[in-house]
Amino acid sequence: MKKNVGKLDRGIRIMAAAIIVVLYFTGVLTGVLAVGLFVLAAVFILTGSLEVCPLYMPFGISTRPKENKNENKTA
Repeated sequence: MKKNVGKLDRGIRIMAAAIIVVLYFTGVLTGVLAVGLFVLAAVFILTGSLEVCPLYMPFGISTRPKENKNENKTA
């Protein structure tokens, strides 16, 4: 799969997941909402670490910077 998650997007996902996990284990989040957000945190960690978001693919979204193929060529 082609990577489509940039550095800022990746950082936001991992920070949001960390906050959710802390709130879950400190007991601030409870019940069905806690379980749902915990699963979402797992997805954020997975997509952030793999740098691939399947939901971006059908829409052609990428938060990675554009690669300049001429950048490495020397004159």
